[in-house]
Amino acid sequence: MNKTGTRIRVGIFGGSGYGGSELLRILLFHPNAEIVFVTGNEHAGKPVTDVHRNLNSLTDLQFTAITDDLSELGEIKVAFFGLPHGQALEVVPRLQSGVKAIDLSGDFRINDPGIFEAFYKKPHAGELQKKFVYGLTETNREAIARAGHIANPGCFATAVSLALSPLIAKGLVTGKLIVDAKTGSSGSGAKSAANTHHPQRVNSFYAYKPFSHQHVPEIEQHLGSLGTLEEPLVFMTHSLPVSRGIFATCYAALDREMTREELANVFREFYRDAFFVRIVEGSPDINWVKNTNFCDIAVHVSGRNAVVFSAIDNLVKGAAGQAVQNMNVMFGLDEKTGLVFPGSNP
Repeated sequence: MNKTGTRIRVGIFGGSGYGGSELLRILLFHPNAEIVFVTGNEHAGKPVTDVHRNLNSLTDLQFTAITDDLSELGEIKVAFFGLPHGQALEVVPRLQSGVKAIDLSGDFRINDPGIFEAFYKKPHAGELQKKFVYGLTETNREAIARAGHIANPGCFATAVSLALSPLIAKGLVTGKLIVDAKTGSSGSGAKSAANTHHPQRVNSFYAYKPFSHQHVPEIEQHLGSLGTLEEPLVFMTHSLPVSRGIFATCYAALDREMTREELANVFREFYRDAFFVRIVEGSPDINWVKNTNFCDIAVHVSGRNAVVFSAIDNLVKGAAGQAVQNMNVMFGLDEKTGLVFPGSNP
């Protein structure tokens, strides 16, 4: 069967949350994907549409429970994991031989056991970690194409790494990088907590996890694979009073004076083959990337001082969309397959 006719049998472990909802929304209409099962232990036996009402009349799938023998769930070629941190560590080793894995949690993103355990408070994957390739598609496409296991990047890590990768890879940064990033409430998951409950966030704005966000070592690890970080990343996160979207403002001192157009050309060249990265004028807007797999980037320069703005949908390019993009690359499909849809206006 040729690549355009490839049929990929998919299993989704953990389909009841926001990440699972987006995987379903995208994969149900992917021309090469067939969803075999979707798990959701607390909803086992219920129709998917009882939880994800946006999918009414679009699927007859029902949630199932994760079984001791995963083969009972059905024969698949790739498993997506939308489970809470720590759970994929237990399930991935039980997959049948030859089944590819794409994990949306943080379980397999960090190579250093000590750093992982410090930030995630869970045991490191050990030898299993060595099977996983970091899934920032635009910078790691060749390795992803050869991989059987993908650690999908975190949402903040995606926005920030795409903003800073050209600077680091081209050796343009001297000194400290400072990132001010803001996210919508859906990044905290479907189950509300005191700091994520809508009445708390809708008219509020605040910072959280200063110097301790779990995406810091992930960003540093990936940028360090592209070039040299002279100093630790200064990374601050804030809660936006919106449901979807990430906006990152990244400050850098360049090694020489550049014009805005010169720096923009660096980004255009670096992302010349990256359909989902758009270099825009002025400023990105989370409204224009909402519900899409695009990352919009704008650059500005004053002498040697540069600022890079980056905007993504945290649930699509920052999670499920990028996971499907990686699946496409792994199976030799055009990476845009099933992912070309515009945002809304307004």
